[in-house]
Amino acid sequence: MLTHSPMSARHSVVIVGGGAAGIATAASLLARQPGLDVAIVEPGDIHYYQPGWTLVGGGAMRSAATARPMERAMPRGARWIRAAVAGFAPQRDAIVLADGGMLHYRQLVVCPGLKLDWDAIAGLSETLGRNGVTSNYLHRLAPYTRQLVRQLRGGRALFTQPAMPIKCAGAPQKAMYLAADHWRRNGVLGDIEIEFCSAGAVLFGVADYVPALMEYVGAYGIDLRFGNTLVAVDGAARTATFRRALPDGGSEEIQRGFDLLHVVPPQTPPDFIRASVLADAGGWLDVDPATLMHKQWNNLHALGDVVNCGNAKTVAAARRQAPVVAHNVLTALGSAQGLARYDGYGACPLTVARGKVVLAEFCYGGRLSPSLPRWLIEGTRPSRLAWLLKRHVLPPLYWRAMLKGREWLAKPDIDCI
Repeated sequence: MLTHSPMSARHSVVIVGGGAAGIATAASLLARQPGLDVAIVEPGDIHYYQPGWTLVGGGAMRSAATARPMERAMPRGARWIRAAVAGFAPQRDAIVLADGGMLHYRQLVVCPGLKLDWDAIAGLSETLGRNGVTSNYLHRLAPYTRQLVRQLRGGRALFTQPAMPIKCAGAPQKAMYLAADHWRRNGVLGDIEIEFCSAGAVLFGVADYVPALMEYVGAYGIDLRFGNTLVAVDGAARTATFRRALPDGGSEEIQRGFDLLHVVPPQTPPDFIRASVLADAGGWLDVDPATLMHKQWNNLHALGDVVNCGNAKTVAAARRQAPVVAHNVLTALGSAQGLARYDGYGACPLTVARGKVVLAEFCYGGRLSPSLPRWLIEGTRPSRLAWLLKRHVLPPLYWRAMLKGREWLAKPDIDCI
């Protein structure tokens, strides 16, 4: 149900953010306790299945299949307050809305996602969506990625990755591999220079998956350029400026021409999170990594991309976190017993070619955590079955299970207290 933001109202549970984490948490709460007074504060009118945007850019999914009206995504029984959050007043058990109103709560769940800081790269905003500059991190530009890939018959293609953390750390590579696979299938791969320019020092943060990825890097002839951070783009001149780290600890700026530039922007917590008393010194929500409860305010919980607990920032992580938060909220309300714990699970289906996926699944500390038996899917190797899972199983699982409070393979462990 949609409501306008009141000047002052009170709800048992207020959830900030109507993305994957917020809606999944609301659905899990209402599945456990139908009739619970849950309000979701979300200003947007469209809900997106963001993992699909890489497939759209790779020509393997329709753009329309990744978007639904927000009202259709909201769980039945939840109250949708279409408003933006300006700040927090935890000492008053309240959040402050952008229109000046306040919402009071008994329990607060914060999961607004990340801010994509396009303006941190000089000249980028002015040229996004034209001059060969694109990004699968925007719904409207994923089809443009596909257009550019199809049109390119020769030249240089640059794919960038900023400093961590970012949402779905494998997505910058997925765009590159799918493009390279298309060029190989169409016989033009040898005429295209592909460079992966990453601010980081390694290809992927969990070493077990790197050998399989390196096989495709070699097969596609990709030039890996680590320690390279994109700082400026001149779309009209088709040049990109990078800050390159030097061995002595210094840096220098270098320019590279391009015919296609796929950009991943720097990512930070939203401004209203960074400026709040809820954030740590880096601006991230300060939570216990197991219970996802705030370290200072005991009626506040957080999950998704905005927390500081060091897990991979993926939809798969939010799917495992949401039931943990739902249970712990109900325990705090006196409606459940024990504390649920999150083990840091995240997953990144690394699409290395159309029809092949390296299914990376891991917990805190990079410990491998496969969901399926190794005889079915060996996650450290590319697999056709993992592609079918990524392309045909995970999207309906998202819409029909995760956002509906069905916790298949996601039920949390409970510690008695």
